[in-house]
Amino acid sequence: MMYFDGKTILVTGGTGSMGKTFVRRVLSGEMGTPKKLIVLSRDEGKQHQMRVSYLHNRNHTDEVIYNNFKNILEFRIGDVRDYADVCAAVKNADIVINAAALKQVPACEYFPEQAILTNCIGAYNIVRAVREHGYKVDTVMGISTDKACKPINAMGMSKSLQERVFIAANITVPQTRFLCVRYGNVLASRGSVIPLFHEQIKAGGPITITDGRMTRFLLSLNQAVDTVFAALLNGQAGEIFVPRAPSSLMTDVAKALVGNRKIEIQVTGIRPGEKLHEIMISDEEAPYSVEKGSYYAIRSMLPELNGGKIDITKSVLKKEFSSDDALLDYEGTVNLLKKHSLMVDDNNDNLDEEMLR
Repeated sequence: MMYFDGKTILVTGGTGSMGKTFVRRVLSGEMGTPKKLIVLSRDEGKQHQMRVSYLHNRNHTDEVIYNNFKNILEFRIGDVRDYADVCAAVKNADIVINAAALKQVPACEYFPEQAILTNCIGAYNIVRAVREHGYKVDTVMGISTDKACKPINAMGMSKSLQERVFIAANITVPQTRFLCVRYGNVLASRGSVIPLFHEQIKAGGPITITDGRMTRFLLSLNQAVDTVFAALLNGQAGEIFVPRAPSSLMTDVAKALVGNRKIEIQVTGIRPGEKLHEIMISDEEAPYSVEKGSYYAIRSMLPELNGGKIDITKSVLKKEFSSDDALLDYEGTVNLLKKHSLMVDDNNDNLDEEMLR
């Protein structure tokens, strides 16, 4: 289905790991050719790098730097925290993907007010812009995280509230479909554990694990974007799409990356705000969950959005969906890392820098 044909798509935080992969996939044409793809972010350096990487092979230098608004791929300097910036970017959009976020757990713990401003107020600004100005936006998608499920840290709490802001907006802005995706640890995304392990291996070790029992869901950046595409195509207003992703012991991930190298694996102790196992769907959300292909969709608990007719006896989940439920064994973890080209090569210990920007 050529879902993006002729549409204007806005992605906030589009210079981040997920945003860049989303932009690349949209411009590939696999879901149709958009009229316009707008990247809204506040880092001019990352925007310039991204602009040049896409356009320099096809245009003269001046055409890359200028003529920004004539290109299909358009860049806007702005911040989701700023209502005026959001209004200017949203007003002509058909689809809004909100990937702007503060996502580092320690940073959000020390500066929770900053997490609220980006992760909560940013989402509210999008809803407010559509509602107060009557913009003809068809769909707004919030990018969430497994840490939003039963959150115990400021990052997860702010993301959980973002989900609620978008879901409730379906009631006050019924002409627009608001929904979310929620997924786990994204392999090789900036700030995640795989790049950290690679750097520790490059430095000769040790690799640090906070607890030997710790498990995590693992999926690639492309699988994260696949989840967004699936939700756009099949999601109903108020749903949260969750991939049925594999999970592994973090000790197995570390051992797989170390291989035959003489590198120590150290257990350092669980960090503040860290769980042993991540949860994608809670016990309380399980009765509201349905299967949609390779995904679960969590229907809203609000009766206005679920019709007030949820039959918990027909639920596909009888308990929470946890990273401890169905772990890959060591061999399976190795194969997963190999599949996504994340094993450390002795001749080149660096991950592709493009993946990490």
